[in-house]
Amino acid sequence: MAGENAAGPDRDERGGDDAAAADDGDRDGPDPRVRPGRTADADRIRELQSHLRQPSPDLLEYGLAVGAARVTVADGRVVGYLLPVDAPNRPGVHLAELVVAPGFRREGRARGLLRAAIADADGPVTLQAHPDNDAALALYDSLGFEVVERRPDAYADGDALVLRRR
Repeated sequence: MAGENAAGPDRDERGGDDAAAADDGDRDGPDPRVRPGRTADADRIRELQSHLRQPSPDLLEYGLAVGAARVTVADGRVVGYLLPVDAPNRPGVHLAELVVAPGFRREGRARGLLRAAIADADGPVTLQAHPDNDAALALYDSLGFEVVERRPDAYADGDALVLRRR
């Protein structure tokens, strides 16, 4: 389920892209602002999904139904989310959607969401990013991700990079 987004540079992408790019915080250990998504969070998460290049409402609904989503919270309000998806027939997880609301970027929230997903993963973790998003790629690199594939024309505005962390 590697990402499929295509929008301008100010839009977030499946797999984290600009949401993560805006994240320059560095914390050790679990981020106390991150928790599992709840049914009550669904409307806010759907609003945040509008920041994606190519959102997948069906995938989000599935993720919410099975309790896969993680959220980051500020003053009791969900300000970002990450949607990991797994395949029952192979180990690991793909980080399909990651969004942090614009007013809450550069606070370490994407890093906190990513670290939570990595800690929960049983096997490799993958995501997809736009090759021009240097800040997101630097964040992913700092968390141990490396480019394993380039997907030509995955986005309307060009290629996508698939990154993997073991």
